[in-house]
Parts: sequence; structure tokens; C-alpha cells
Amino acid sequence: MVDPDLQDIHDFLVEVAMRAGDMITSARPSTSKIDTKKNSSDLVTETDQAVEVMVSSALKSRYPSYEFLGEESYKPGMHLTSAPTFVCDPIDGTTNFVHAYPYVSISLAFVHNLVPKVGVVFNPFTSQIYHAIKGKGSYLTSTTLSSDDPAKMQQLPLRNPPEPLKGLDQALIAIEWGNERSGNNYAVKVNTFRVLAASKEDGGAMVHSLRSLGSAALNLCAVATGGLDAYWEGGCWAWDVAAGWVILEEAGGMMVGGNKGEWEPSVDQRRYLAVRGTERGTEEQKTFIEAFWGCIQGTLEYDI
Repeated sequence: MVDPDLQDIHDFLVEVAMRAGDMITSARPSTSKIDTKKNSSDLVTETDQAVEVMVSSALKSRYPSYEFLGEESYKPGMHLTSAPTFVCDPIDGTTNFVHAYPYVSISLAFVHNLVPKVGVVFNPFTSQIYHAIKGKGSYLTSTTLSSDDPAKMQQLPLRNPPEPLKGLDQALIAIEWGNERSGNNYAVKVNTFRVLAASKEDGGAMVHSLRSLGSAALNLCAVATGGLDAYWEGGCWAWDVAAGWVILEEAGGMMVGGNKGEWEPSVDQRRYLAVRGTERGTEEQKTFIEAFWGCIQGTLEYDI
């Protein structure tokens, strides 16, 4: 097989994401017109399904020999393989979408040999598109600014050079509750959130604050920009993180596992810790990661 043309794939994914954005912003969802999957916090709309059909059809037409893995067409037992694969979350942040809260994105990735190679994350409500090709950097483009505006396309991270990672007590960290609201994983999350937030006198890390915003893909992009210092997640899927993964790494960030000692995570392992880039490089990131892992209260366990 001929090596994939990553630039061509990138450019087409941007085009498809823009089409999807039009579908998302023209929809009129509401909390009374939704279906659920696992429980009442795991939502899906007709727009999620329609966007994925459009995306998968467009990609299959242009790249007929490549595989496709999408949230809405996923069946238990389906896994990423080493084959060239497009990975799609048609609406990442469906709960936000139905509540008209504009932290919503379409997330599109190209994964080859189980490594994210191209990532495109588009929030059509803010007209911001995050995009990256492995080895070529990551960027934030505003679709509404003119081409001669210097802010039209900015390389990530936005702070350059990035500030040092000074420790958990000076960190802004994204977390998510997920749709599991009982059992081991819920307990691990809640107890870890408490340790991260609590004062040092009470045995906590006393981070600057925690943010729960509702879109894994956009959270990863926020870490890539440098706006967030880290993002800890358990329970999401490959389609939630594959695009943001390459955007993060191309901005100098690091992705590791969501449990202690997981230095080499797989894309579909469902537990992650993303840390932003720093001018001082990987040693500073590793120190931060080990400090974060020291706050985790238990072990996240998810079926793949």
C-alpha cells in the first residue's frame, strides 16, 4: 500500500469538519428530543447520527481502502487496528449541544499503525478549528478572520515560549465526571478530585482550580494551547481523544495513561492524562505527571 498522503488527508478532514459544522449549527436540539445509550447522562441526537453518516460517506468515497471507526456506528468488540483508520466523534459534547452550551466540537483523526497522524477538532460555535499533522506542528485557525489577519492561524502553544510547569498548586486542570455515576471508577474520580482540590493542610494538592467543560477533544486542545495545564480523563473512547492527541503532542504536550505508571498509553485504553508543553522539556513534564499520579485514589478500570 502507498504511504498515506497526510497533507491531503488533513486538508480533506478540515473540509469535512466545516461541512459538519454547518449541520451542527443549523440544528435545533433540545433536552426533550434526545435518546440515551447507557443511561440518562449518555446522550445521542439525530444530528450526531446524521453528521457521522455524512462524514463516513465522504471519507469512504475519497479513501475507499481506509477503515472507519465512529462513535455512532461503533459495535461492541470493534477495535482500532494497525490499518489506516479514520476516527470520528461527530459531536463531542452532546450534552452541551442539547443544552445550547457552545463547548461542542466535531473531532476527526487519522490513525495509522495505532498512532494518531492527523487531527482536526472544530468548534463551529466559536469558529475555531484546531489541526495538526504529525511532525508538522499544530495550529489554531479562526474561520471568520480574513486571511491577512495575523490571528487567522496561530501555531500552538499560544504562549511561546510556554511557561514552566510550576507544580500542581499552580495548575489549572480539566476533569470530567463521565456517565458512570456509581462503582469503582466513579469513586476513584470523586476521591481524586477531592485530593486535587483540597488544601495542603487537609492532605490535598490545592490546585488553582478544576474545570469540567464537557468535551474531551476541546479539553485536549485547551491543554495544547497552554490555557489548561493538564487534563485527566477516564471513560472516554478513541474517537474522543485521537484528534486531540496529535494536536497536543505537536504543541509539545505529553499524553500518558490515567493510572499511575502508564508512560506509554494506547489510543483506545480509555484513561489518559494530558500535560501541556513547557520550555524545559520532558523532565519537567514527568515531574508534574508523577506528582499528579500521586493524587490518584485507586485505579481506573474500563472495558475496551
